[in-house]
Amino acid sequence: MPDIVELIYEDHDWLRRHFFYLDEAGTTEELAAVWQPLAVRLDTHADAEENVFYPALLRRGRAGHPEDETEDAIDDHNEIRDAVAEARRHQVGTEAWFDAVGQARTQNGKHLDEEEREALPDFLKSTTADERHKLGMQWLIYYARHQAGHDVDTADKDAKQYIEHNR
Repeated sequence: MPDIVELIYEDHDWLRRHFFYLDEAGTTEELAAVWQPLAVRLDTHADAEENVFYPALLRRGRAGHPEDETEDAIDDHNEIRDAVAEARRHQVGTEAWFDAVGQARTQNGKHLDEEEREALPDFLKSTTADERHKLGMQWLIYYARHQAGHDVDTADKDAKQYIEHNR
């Protein structure tokens, strides 16, 4: 049974692994082969969380601080999106590209750690397995509809407006 929390953890593992794969890439072609799908997945993951997970956390979260956790996540997503966009402005393998990818990696690591330490455990305490299953199915549908980053919203969000709109 797909559970939104498990699916998010699976995505986190995928993202971490692919950043590690960059460390092993030896040529520009290898860097591009790892980075291109990773960049798409970073954008897609942020948009999926903003469309499926965080609205549910705001409405159902009873443990922790759902609004603070959501605000942190939106701000983190904006930083990650900005770094991914900056990397896309540069040729793969250049110093500027490595700097932007490094920023994406740093911001993503910070975000994943915070989310796994706060938002996801708080959500588990606040929801039933059935609720998480329904959201898991929404997550899978989201990914099916946005394959290869198709129609993924990569625009930065105002965290306070996002929270107000999704409460």
